[in-house]
Amino acid sequence: MDTDGSNQTRLTSDPAEDEYPSWSPDGARIAFTSSREDRYQEIYVMNADGSGQARITNHPESDRDPSWSPDGTRIAFETVR
Repeated sequence: MDTDGSNQTRLTSDPAEDEYPSWSPDGARIAFTSSREDRYQEIYVMNADGSGQARITNHPESDRDPSWSPDGTRIAFETVR
């Protein structure tokens, strides 16, 4: 969306809750938490336009609240492991 809140664009359409978005330092990717695929929360990444969505964690306990490293090569997250 624009800085004034206009031109909002939906980036995800899965019926699960997609939350805790975190922009990569270069603004090209977004990491986020979702409970898709009837799972507990997992970490996903996607391109800034919503394309290329992929799950990057796979654990029976919740993983959430991703945060990119300053150089954009790693993602830290909260877990209940």
